[in-house]
Amino acid sequence: MRVITGSARGRRLETPSGDAVRPTTDVVKEAVFSIIQFFIEDRVFLDAFAGSGQMGIEAISRGAKKAYFADNSKRSMDIIRKNIAVCGFEENAVTCQTDTLSFLRSTNEKFDIVFLDPPYQTGLLQQALGLSERVVKPGGFIICEHPKEETLPEETGYFRLKKCYKYGKIMISVYTKQDEEA
Repeated sequence: MRVITGSARGRRLETPSGDAVRPTTDVVKEAVFSIIQFFIEDRVFLDAFAGSGQMGIEAISRGAKKAYFADNSKRSMDIIRKNIAVCGFEENAVTCQTDTLSFLRSTNEKFDIVFLDPPYQTGLLQQALGLSERVVKPGGFIICEHPKEETLPEETGYFRLKKCYKYGKIMISVYTKQDEEA
């Protein structure tokens, strides 16, 4: 696994071994960042269910002002911190070793982009999607990575499903915050 582009381009990232973490493929990662390419500069990114931290690191590499990494695994968090250090992004990164749902319920931070990629078919994605509404800035995005068989709602709170993209067995669903007056 590597950083695709930006200031840390080509840096190799470590990933936790075993089945507990399923890293986002380079194809899907490139697709996600193509979707938000004109929106990433100087923004705040949340890499929820962070695993190896590759999505948040990629966001910083591409110009995000800050990335938050939430994961409940100590092993994953150790690897995330190591990957952040390898890229020299310590000043732009905030690590939170906690249950992601608890983090979404309790944080006072607001994010421009929330990336949700929990373990598949566990119901965590739907729960996290519902909780994300309160932490996304106006004009922000929620991006969900999930298997194509998993259906997500057209709307959740003030968010509307804007577009879905299919990459083999993986779907990327992008939600945008609707005007609260609409």
